[in-house]
Amino acid sequence: MSKAKPPRELGGIMADVCRKIGMTEAYDEYKTLHAWENVVGETIAKVTSVEKMKDGNLYVKVKSPSWRMELNFRKRDITTRLNKAVGYEMIRTIIFK
Repeated sequence: MSKAKPPRELGGIMADVCRKIGMTEAYDEYKTLHAWENVVGETIAKVTSVEKMKDGNLYVKVKSPSWRMELNFRKRDITTRLNKAVGYEMIRTIIFK
């Protein structure tokens, strides 16, 4: 009788499937979009919404001009932390709109 494999988390299974079918970048984009709140924190997440990711650019809508200015000052730090969350340099820049 063979031993049953322990259960795996769905996220790990999805990562394996995406790698096998050549959708690694799409999966990483998805992870980045969903990591936003954890990376920037609850306060910033409340005044922003991630719109899309295209060609290494992350587009983020900001509720007010004053927050947009503040986030532009923090852009490099946020970009670094998001790339660390994904595991490689996926985001070149963040465009706050």
